Amino acid sequence: MSHQSIDSDVLERLFDTIKSRHGDDPETSYTAKLFSRGRGEIARKLGEEATETIVASLDETEEKVVSESADLLYHLLVLWADTGVEPAHVWAELARREGTSGIDEKNSRAKK
Repeated sequence: MSHQSIDSDVLERLFDTIKSRHGDDPETSYTAKLFSRGRGEIARKLGEEATETIVASLDETEEKVVSESADLLYHLLVLWADTGVEPAHVWAELARREGTSGIDEKNSRAKK
């Protein structure tokens, strides 16, 4: 798979596009259709895409894993938009955890 120079802001732009689809016609926009069906459907689709990504990682090519991962990220961004989570909130949480042992971070959450 070609690893050309990628713009790291692609997720931010996609998120902005997703948010802009809220309230659009569900007949003309898949994203608007997801919003119109509610959070339960968005969460179900996210779970479906997570499962498809897992299956692809076990049985498929790198290209299939990439494709399913893109679907998974898209549906995660739809869920964020529906719940009011901004990507910057997630990036800040990741930055907060940076340099912390995964085991230590997980243990700190268990104590809360």
